[in-house]
Amino acid sequence: MANFTVLHTDARSLDGIRDEQAELAKIDARIALAKGSGEVDLIEAGRSVDGILNGGAQLTRRVLESLTNCKVIVRYGVGVDTVDLDAATDCGIAVANVPDFCIEEVSNHAIMLVLALSRKLCRLSNMVKAGRWDRSARSPIGKIEGQTLGLVAFGRLARAVATKAKVFGLRVLVYDPYVSTEVARQYGVEPTTLERLLAVSDYVSVHTPLTEQTRHLFDVERFRQMKPGACFVNTSRGPVVDEAALLRALEEGWIAGAALDVFEKEPPDPDNPLFKLDNFIATPHMASYSDAAFADLRLRVAKEVCRVLTGHWPANLVNVDVRSRLSLSD
Repeated sequence: MANFTVLHTDARSLDGIRDEQAELAKIDARIALAKGSGEVDLIEAGRSVDGILNGGAQLTRRVLESLTNCKVIVRYGVGVDTVDLDAATDCGIAVANVPDFCIEEVSNHAIMLVLALSRKLCRLSNMVKAGRWDRSARSPIGKIEGQTLGLVAFGRLARAVATKAKVFGLRVLVYDPYVSTEVARQYGVEPTTLERLLAVSDYVSVHTPLTEQTRHLFDVERFRQMKPGACFVNTSRGPVVDEAALLRALEEGWIAGAALDVFEKEPPDPDNPLFKLDNFIATPHMASYSDAAFADLRLRVAKEVCRVLTGHWPANLVNVDVRSRLSLSD
């Protein structure tokens, strides 16, 4: 019998998590699978597990309080909005993430969407494939050099976006109340208020985590504040955007275009009215993906579980207040 059991909240088969299994086997740990991602399924599967590998399943207070033996939860990726951090701390469970995961992938994807909107890539491609060769349909297309990109939040991902945007001659504004003016200026960008950023940016790219403060940050009021003719990009979290408000902004011409990699509901309904608009681009929550990035991620999340289960603090502890409730070594 294995020394440890680690619950994988999202996998329904062991076939796709062989890398994690191999790493965990080094400490004689086995992976258990939940039957589903609902509270009841997670409670049933997790009662006596020693650790959890978590993707998109919601780990609520009710779930966490049912875990009688769990010492660590490791999130695949950067965001930890799927875990009730306060409850985890109360329960003495360390929560870790991989904060430098997919920086290059997401920043490349965001820049790609900005360029695609700027050049009307999807609209023109669909027109040609439909048998229309009408070059008069291209206007208006602006010159991207000299235009302004506004970044909402300025963490690691957004900093990579800023560096790449400047290669195309974009001026970069940033709004992030948690980042100092000095840090912003180190990257050659201009810190400003959210209101001014929206009013003057030709492109707005969102990189905030999902919190109660950022949920539906982009609503009717925010889209009305955007510069007429501007474009909007979200590669962060779906619920940061009120999709009904975005639909109205596009249909009524407040903004010129939008691109989403993430949605309020995933997968979105096939009849989502945004999909009918030719000035809207959608990708299936895959900005973070590359084969190499995901291979590295699978290994790193397993290593973090191994660290805690062998008595060490994780390399990337999120809920630092749990240090007073767990006895681990550095």
